[in-house]
Amino acid sequence: MKHVKDMVAEANAEVETLTAEEAMALHGQDGVLFVDLRDPRELQREGIIPDAFSCTRGMLEFWIDPESPYAKEQFQSGKKYVFYCASGWRSALSAKTAQDMGLKGVSHIVSGFGGWKKAGGAVAEKG
Repeated sequence: MKHVKDMVAEANAEVETLTAEEAMALHGQDGVLFVDLRDPRELQREGIIPDAFSCTRGMLEFWIDPESPYAKEQFQSGKKYVFYCASGWRSALSAKTAQDMGLKGVSHIVSGFGGWKKAGGAVAEKG
């Protein structure tokens, strides 16, 4: 059996990882889109990075693929993408998947939203 811990380590070896501080330096820049992969209940409970685009993990591939009937323009924009989840595991796997699908400029916050908050990153309510 291939374990999720190993899958996350493999993903981190293949995609650009960012510390919370590195991500904070990118936040608010033109051409950078933060993508929150957490469940809507997590967003309601914890908040969201201001101006982040919410994309639940289960819809990611469908929203990235331009040939999908569910494709979202946010993933066709050519921006730099900063994925994040709660602790960096889902975002690692998501960033690898997105990169494997051909999406360019993909990175993720290795410590997740928890690391972002601990580093003093801005948090907005998700209403």
